[in-house]
Amino acid sequence: MKKIILIVALVSCMAFFANAQVNPHAIGLRLGGGSFNGAELSYQQGLSKANRFELDLGWGGNSHYNRLSITGIYQWDWNITSGLNWYVGPGASIGLYSNDNNDGYINVALGGQIGLEYDFKKQGAPILLSLDVRPMWDFLGDNAGLGWGTALGIRYVW
Repeated sequence: MKKIILIVALVSCMAFFANAQVNPHAIGLRLGGGSFNGAELSYQQGLSKANRFELDLGWGGNSHYNRLSITGIYQWDWNITSGLNWYVGPGASIGLYSNDNNDGYINVALGGQIGLEYDFKKQGAPILLSLDVRPMWDFLGDNAGLGWGTALGIRYVW
């Protein structure tokens, strides 16, 4: 518990010094792999110059499972250089899963996301490309434990 409090305090302090320019809105896809291959319809809502909320509706599966999920992530965004940013934040997910035996179950997960993004807005294109990882700890269902996924994000910004 002390480690979690220390991490939250550290991220909060870093957020105080953040200087990225978050887009007011972005919508697109996250295409990824990991425990489950699939895609997510992704929407980002800017909350301030350095913070945003991401909401993703995901679907996909592998040879043994199918899933439909919704994930929410609060993100802090920092500028590295012109157009290139990195971001991190905590989040949660709830999903509906089915397996080979047609058994269905609900999954609840907590975790976070960390990634890099490049904003092509200064080059005249309203495109945001990102690459991120999203470790999530699943609490319910057949796959309780740590799940890990990497995704490529392609979003239109306005």
